[in-house]
Amino acid sequence: MIKAKAKAKAKAKARPPSPGERVLSFIDQYCMTPEGSDVGRPLKLLPFQRKFILEIYDNKHATRRAILSIARKNGKSAIIAAILLAHVVGPMAKRNSQVVSGAMSRDQASLVFNLALKMLMLNPIFEGHYKAIPSTKRLIGLAKNVEYRALAADGATAHGLSPVLAILDECGQVKGPMTPFIEAILTSQGAHENPLIIMISTQAASDADFLSLQIDDAMRSGDPHTICHLYAADKDSDLMDESQWLKANPALGKFRSKKDLVEQLKQAQRIPAMESTARNLLLNQRISLDSIWLAPTVWKSCSAFPNIDLFRDGRCVSMGLDLSQRNDLTAAVLSVMSDEGVVHLLPFVFTPQTGLEARELRDRAPYTAWVRDNKLVAVPGATIDYDWLFEYLRVRLEDEGIRVDVVAFDRWRINEAKAAAERAGFVVPAWVEVGQGFRDISPRVEFFEQLLLQNKIAHGGHPLLNMAAANCIVVSDPAGNRKVDKSKSTQRIDPLVAALMSAGVHQTEQSFDVSSFVV
Repeated sequence: MIKAKAKAKAKAKARPPSPGERVLSFIDQYCMTPEGSDVGRPLKLLPFQRKFILEIYDNKHATRRAILSIARKNGKSAIIAAILLAHVVGPMAKRNSQVVSGAMSRDQASLVFNLALKMLMLNPIFEGHYKAIPSTKRLIGLAKNVEYRALAADGATAHGLSPVLAILDECGQVKGPMTPFIEAILTSQGAHENPLIIMISTQAASDADFLSLQIDDAMRSGDPHTICHLYAADKDSDLMDESQWLKANPALGKFRSKKDLVEQLKQAQRIPAMESTARNLLLNQRISLDSIWLAPTVWKSCSAFPNIDLFRDGRCVSMGLDLSQRNDLTAAVLSVMSDEGVVHLLPFVFTPQTGLEARELRDRAPYTAWVRDNKLVAVPGATIDYDWLFEYLRVRLEDEGIRVDVVAFDRWRINEAKAAAERAGFVVPAWVEVGQGFRDISPRVEFFEQLLLQNKIAHGGHPLLNMAAANCIVVSDPAGNRKVDKSKSTQRIDPLVAALMSAGVHQTEQSFDVSSFVV
């Protein structure tokens, strides 16, 4: 038995290494860790990375498409750079061939190029075997004249190329089934008998997106020319279920920090607006990035009643004004910040008296009861009369001994509102425009979140604020900025939008200075 094993080992040593083994040997011997605490040391591939490479290059059917989908921070860019070098200056280099990597942004494309270049520069053995052209993100393997180019969807065109290998980095960011950039790369490989396309990315958000279609086709078709390795947590799994973390993060505890993962997941558990993003990027689940913004427990923890005396003692009183359609809700939310940094909210919400019952059925909200309980103000008529509204506010606030110092508003119909306020004698020193796009609203969203998490909001459990908080959807742009999206929210969120604008005044102003605002 022992002799048989010895013979098998000797036979294995005698046979030439397979293409996959040659690639792994090249990476093990020559590729250095380009960044981090192990910079300059030999790059150590984990078992899941080695398995992926072996299946690509040792497939007897010749792999034409390979997909590796894992969560963020699991070494995607490093393995891309190493595979690229195997085709530029390593065992897979083909004379006069082209190799490309494609990314959705210039920054991501530059990252892959820079990592590959750093690997080359860290090992003296590569000196004289390559030429780097950083200005155009190109590397040339001199021994076989292999050209590598890093391409970006928002940069150089992919037309005119004929790559034998194309690697798509973070193609999960592609919205929809195809883009001209991806199509140009895929169709550019037609001149080769066995071209290879490798896709390495976290999952896309939708079943209809490019990467989702590629993964689903690979799983269903059984195509022998396709390799697909998907690492993802189970659908509907709990965020804090440790058994699910490793399913999406095969590098967990190695070069994927468990501590960082736990902190991000805990934050996502507290703030539902972050949950979808966390599930997509950290657990590699295919999930829409639209989500309810505020966790019910966090919102309820800030249900202390506002201190009305703070609105009368001379500190800055701001009002957020959200003007809706004239036959819907209009919200005016006053706020003031205490010496302890707690923002107290005093909401006034208006709706037309006529058609109240019909809107109650439409919005699935007890408007009639709220009017009876003086939580919702019914404006006489079928539409909201701005003159009536500002007359109501002037009289009510004068009776309460409250003076508004600044109004933060959305520009929609604001000229009509200002004119009505002037006619009603509702005089405010400053009116501040707050755009509803990412630029203006994102910092206010973050500030409001911080206040809630620190238990520094006092909203008194006002039912219309509760309704808005329970239904508010927050969306993100590619840069990570966030805004509320009325079109995706299931019920009216006008009171919360007004509260955001009002509280935002206190973000930079501990004391009111009219000269700091646009009048």
